Amino acid sequence: MTCNHCALRVQEALQGVPGVEGVRVDLAAASASVRRSIRGEPADALLIGALDKAGYAARIRSAAAAAARPRLQPWTRALLLGAPVTLALMAAEWVLGLGMNRTYQWTALVLTLPVQGGVGAQFYQGAWRQLRSGRSNMDTLVSIGSTAAFGFSVWALFTGFPGHVYFMESAGILTLISLGHWLEARMASRAGDALRSLLQLAPERARRWRAGRDQEVAVGDLVPGDVILLKPGDRIPVDAQVTEGTSSVVEAMLTGEAIPVEKVPGATLFAGTVNQTGRLLAQVRATGSATALSRIIAAVERAQSSRADIQRLADRISSVFVPIVVGVSFLTALAWALAYPQMKAVHASIAGGLWHSMVPESPIAAAFVMATAVLIVACPCAMGLATPTALMAGVNAAARRGILIRDAQALEKSGRVSMVLFDKTGTLTVGAPSVVGMWSASGTFDGLRHWIVRLTASSQHPLSRAVSAWAGEPSPVEAPPLGWIEHRGLGVEAQAPAPSGSDSMHRLGSLDWLQALGVDLGPAAESIGGWQREGCSVLGFAEGASLLGAFAVRDPLRDDAAATLQRLRQMGVRVGLMTGDRMEVARELGRQLNLSPEWISAGVRPEGKAEAIREWQARGERVCFVGDGLNDGPALAQADLGIAVMKATDVAKEAADLLLLSPDLSAVPKALELSRSTLRVIRQNLFWAFFYNTAFVPLAAVGFLSPMLSAVAMAASDLIVIGNALRLRRR
Repeated sequence: MTCNHCALRVQEALQGVPGVEGVRVDLAAASASVRRSIRGEPADALLIGALDKAGYAARIRSAAAAAARPRLQPWTRALLLGAPVTLALMAAEWVLGLGMNRTYQWTALVLTLPVQGGVGAQFYQGAWRQLRSGRSNMDTLVSIGSTAAFGFSVWALFTGFPGHVYFMESAGILTLISLGHWLEARMASRAGDALRSLLQLAPERARRWRAGRDQEVAVGDLVPGDVILLKPGDRIPVDAQVTEGTSSVVEAMLTGEAIPVEKVPGATLFAGTVNQTGRLLAQVRATGSATALSRIIAAVERAQSSRADIQRLADRISSVFVPIVVGVSFLTALAWALAYPQMKAVHASIAGGLWHSMVPESPIAAAFVMATAVLIVACPCAMGLATPTALMAGVNAAARRGILIRDAQALEKSGRVSMVLFDKTGTLTVGAPSVVGMWSASGTFDGLRHWIVRLTASSQHPLSRAVSAWAGEPSPVEAPPLGWIEHRGLGVEAQAPAPSGSDSMHRLGSLDWLQALGVDLGPAAESIGGWQREGCSVLGFAEGASLLGAFAVRDPLRDDAAATLQRLRQMGVRVGLMTGDRMEVARELGRQLNLSPEWISAGVRPEGKAEAIREWQARGERVCFVGDGLNDGPALAQADLGIAVMKATDVAKEAADLLLLSPDLSAVPKALELSRSTLRVIRQNLFWAFFYNTAFVPLAAVGFLSPMLSAVAMAASDLIVIGNALRLRRR
């Protein structure tokens, strides 16, 4: 591989092999790491075959070879060989004026030969491999251009041609392009620094705790159920659950949150995070690819390797670009060779508005020089790097902030969002509701608490859990109530012995649901109305058609909810609220968040959220839905852009386009801003790539760019594209 464009082609070839789940290409080490579900020789042969078909020779790398990296990378060696020769020839011609001296020309041939063979070997090999696979790339153009300059100079020297020779140009082309690739590799490596940091987080060794003693073992030897010892300063090797001790753990590398998280027995630990202050014993819950860290790495890899729709135009142009450039170069050579006076007149007429440059006095020399300049300046690398480099930089910048971008299409969709709809519970609220008010038909819950405990113990709905926490823990020997059912978004019901002694249906759930089943809410109407005006969610507890009790549950707003919604409005998007609560509760919440009633949807069941989003979309809105990922799968999938606010253990959720691992709600506008910035950089890069080739190829064809200047311009175009993408790292 000679450039990042080659690395991208290698990545695409490997991703097309069945069973491949992730690919990382290291241009500097000339290697690729493949994560796959199929192992063994047949799978190896498929990988090698895919690369060979793409024009790249490869072999399976041994562990020893992977550990021993060469001291000098290929482009470093190329510079050490080519730079001294190029500088010496430039000094001889431009400072000492020896360009037409015959002795100097023979000396230049001797000095240039090793550069042409050594530095040029990488380009020649790359061009030949691409030719074998029926393709062409930047190596093709550089090889033809440099060879043309060198070949013409050798012919001129041996035939006694009385003109300038271009050994300095042939060596300079290879050296300058090698310099460009060296800088390009260094700059591009920064775009993927977050992924490399994630890959280095999990340690290779761990302390396994057995029989009161710890033993250092390889992390790969750990299995779920093992107990590990963690000392202050240790990096946690696997996902685990604390069984003994207390400590604070830094999880910034996963969530973007710098504040340490307190860990007590029962708390979850994530691989790659750092234990700070205390000694912990923890039971292994997940290892290898099952850890949250591995799933985050897989998500980042998937996003980096995805292709944006905007890239398709660049791909179509790149596929035919090199043959067109070779054709333009050939026509340029013919024009200067056969119509030298006319081409020189064209050059002179334009020079007044641009700049004056030296035109060879011989038609043959002019033909070779101008054709070579066209070949060198028209490198398609900038076009090929425009999207992938920006995408890599944006995805990595997001990952460092606890934002996982699913793919390139998510970036494009974020740029078209006109409305952001928030789910209420667990998204705008902290997700920890508690009972703040109670009403009982009998004036006391002494006879009811036992049945409420049994009814709510198995429910996972946040409001049911709040009532369950108020009622207390169920007895471990009690059998669950008969016929227990949870109706999503409505409530729970079960057949259980009533306080009166007869079997009856008990229900705990929303007031609308209970009313639809014939429960009379009148006795508690005053209390219910007061709670709803205060913004509380109200649950009713009924036996048959009789209301026995009511509970006011409040889930406080997140501290940053109002500021987050205000920031989104400043970005020019409309903000709405979607909740299963009654309209009275929703309006009070909307008042606290400064939301207009027309942007509030209340009484929406989980399965109805997707339909509500479709209604907004039918009105022409590009809807972004933000939910907690628990009951919001259909809504996240239906929205034009789905953002899930969830814990690191839930990153395997597939419905959302963006996953926010940080509990900070302000990550929502940050994610949208970063996505939009990435999309903007992609468009800027594509514009520059098209503009560069549209402007510079004609300039080279009419003699305003020498081969040396063309090499500088070509390398600069790549660096401009990569440098523009790297601006995303600072956002």
